[in-house]
Amino acid sequence: MSDAHAKAGRVEVRHCHGLAELERCTEIERAVWGPEDCLPLPVFVVAEETGGQVLGAFLDGKMIGFTLGLPGFHTTKGEKLRPSIHSHMTAVLGEFRDRGVGRQLKLFQRKDALERGMNLVEWTFDPLEMRNAHFNLMRLGVIVRRFIPNCYGITPSPLHRGLPTDRLLAEWWLDSPRVTGLLEERSVPRPAANAKSILVPARMSDWLRSDRSRAAEEQARIGKEFQRLFAEGYVATAIENTQDGGYYLFEPYEHVKEELDADS
Repeated sequence: MSDAHAKAGRVEVRHCHGLAELERCTEIERAVWGPEDCLPLPVFVVAEETGGQVLGAFLDGKMIGFTLGLPGFHTTKGEKLRPSIHSHMTAVLGEFRDRGVGRQLKLFQRKDALERGMNLVEWTFDPLEMRNAHFNLMRLGVIVRRFIPNCYGITPSPLHRGLPTDRLLAEWWLDSPRVTGLLEERSVPRPAANAKSILVPARMSDWLRSDRSRAAEEQARIGKEFQRLFAEGYVATAIENTQDGGYYLFEPYEHVKEELDADS
C-alpha cells in the first residue's frame, strides 16, 4: 500500500522507512525526554516490520516529530478480542509544538489504521496532565474507561518525579459518529449537566515540582475516584477547565455506547 500524505503548510506526515529515518526518531526521543526515557532503535525496527506504525512529521524534508504504534488487541473484559493499534509514543521537537503537528500525526495515524481495516487506536496517558487529556478527549474524541495503577512502575526518570506511573487508557474509535462528528466540526463532547466529575486541581503542576507529598496525596485521591467511577460503569467523555482546575466529566457507558462502534 502506498503512503498517503497529510500536509498543512510545509509539514508532511508519512511512514518512516529505513534505518536512517528510524534513527532520527531516537534522536527526537532524546531531545524531547532525555536519554533515561528512550526506546532503543530495534523497537522502531520491529514496529515497522511487524505491522505497527512509525510515522514521521517532516518540515522541508527534515523530521520534526514522530508517532510509534505497535500492533495489538483490544482486550476489555466482556468484549470481543479485536485487532487495534497501541499508540505508544508521540514526540514533537519543542520549537515546533503548538503548531498542530501532533494532531496531524494522529489524523494520519487514524487514516492509516482505517485503511488497514482497524477502527480502534488505544494509548495510555497521565491523568494529571490536563493539557494532554483535553487534547485527547476534546479534540480527538477519545473515551476513557480504564485506569491502570502504576502502569510502568516507579522509575528513576525525572519525568515521573518518583511517583507511581498511573495511567488512563484512551480508546479512539476511529469511524464512530462521536469521532467523525468532532473531527468534521459538527459536534463537541458535551456530557449531561449532572455528569459525574473528578477534579485535578489547578495547583497540581506546582505541587509536582515543589511539594511531592501533597502531589502524591492528590494523585492517590484522583486514582481512587477513577477506579470507583469506572467500577460503577461510568466512562470519561469530556474535560471542563475552570479556575479550580480541570474536571474529567463522566457519564454512564450505556449513554455513549451507541456513539461508538456498533458491536464494541
